[in-house]
Amino acid sequence: MNPEVIQPDRGILHARLGRQTFRLIRYAPSPDLSRFVRHYWIVRWDLRGKEPYNQEILQYPCVNLVFEEGNTRIYGVNTGKSVKVLEGKGCALGIMFQPGGFYPFYRNPISALTDRSIDGRRVFGNETDEAERDILSATSDQDMVARAEKLLRDQLPETDELAETVGRIVDEIIIDRDIVKVDDVVAKFGINKRTMQRLFKQYVGVSPKWVIQRSRIHEAALRAADGDTPDWAKLAADLGYFDQAHLIKDFKKLIGCSPDEYTKQTAGTR
Repeated sequence: MNPEVIQPDRGILHARLGRQTFRLIRYAPSPDLSRFVRHYWIVRWDLRGKEPYNQEILQYPCVNLVFEEGNTRIYGVNTGKSVKVLEGKGCALGIMFQPGGFYPFYRNPISALTDRSIDGRRVFGNETDEAERDILSATSDQDMVARAEKLLRDQLPETDELAETVGRIVDEIIIDRDIVKVDDVVAKFGINKRTMQRLFKQYVGVSPKWVIQRSRIHEAALRAADGDTPDWAKLAADLGYFDQAHLIKDFKKLIGCSPDEYTKQTAGTR
């Protein structure tokens, strides 16, 4: 049985309000698929008789295969803020691949998917349609996940060691707060900067610099939503910004409001 994954709402903007609107649960992959899959997510909503809800997301550097009725698609990394409109009643299952984990299935530069999506059948063939029907008609989360894993196992690629290496680098960028620029990544992993850029373009779809910046904004958004107004100058320094003004500029560019405004907005949903 796939265990439920408990993790912070990193990347899900206005998460407290979202949880009043939809139900989101994540599940870990089976061990044999963990080199490719980060987790599965299942979201359900029932807004019949209510206004549609716009869920804003700052995406991880990961590709997602999302099963929705009549619209199963593969989504590359969105470099901006993405918005999912929830209306009526519905359900979706997503496979979030590891950073680099989708490349062995796709065998093309992942940068070709950045800021766009393609029909799931382009990669997984007509079996995608059968999987969509089985997943969305399943009576339990575990059955939904099991059917998604069957699709992956039926087309399981060979292990790509470079993909796993790139995935480890991305995870380290997210975890290690001392990594604030690409040169820090180069020094830590001993990989030439140009080679690093090429590997990220091929396996992740975005640059190492983008991953560093997105990770910092994720952290800032989480702090802003915690409740107490952070010391933005200290947080900016902790995240490697030259000063508070640069943090606020990046935050506002991506999220659409200042960190203080975001704090006030999220406070109203508690």
